[in-house]
Amino acid sequence: MNTAQKGFTLIELMIVVAIIGILAAIAIPQYQNYIAKSQVSRVMGELGALKTSVETCYLNGEAAGCDLGAVQSDLLGELTDVTQADSITNLTVQIENEKTTTGNTAIIKGEFGNNAATAITGDELQWARDSNGTWTCSTDVETKYRPNGCSAELGETEDEVDPE
Repeated sequence: MNTAQKGFTLIELMIVVAIIGILAAIAIPQYQNYIAKSQVSRVMGELGALKTSVETCYLNGEAAGCDLGAVQSDLLGELTDVTQADSITNLTVQIENEKTTTGNTAIIKGEFGNNAATAITGDELQWARDSNGTWTCSTDVETKYRPNGCSAELGETEDEVDPE
């Protein structure tokens, strides 16, 4: 009577473990890049939502002391009742309402902290409103993490961005 042995040899198991290790070495960095990019996009959207509040403040003539209704973000930090010119944790909102050539400008700036990916922690993203009412997004995160619509370096205007 012949009995057949069943199972895997040590070499077969070692090859499978090596293949899994190679795949993990490629996949983990790509996943971390994906997480960082999605977090930058999320903060861009969260700060972008405050643009509507700022515009409403301008339309109501309440730029000074206007309540923006910002809520807590686990990527920026603890937020409570953010109003004009307040700086709470990692969110700063500055609204200027002067009837000059530089009046009716605003800056909404957030710094990545708390649960943000380590690759972007400490970097900033901002929305800036010029006196014409045009909003421009800029950031200092690495280029590979920047979402569409926010390719300018922090502080640049849209006109200064090199088309690539």
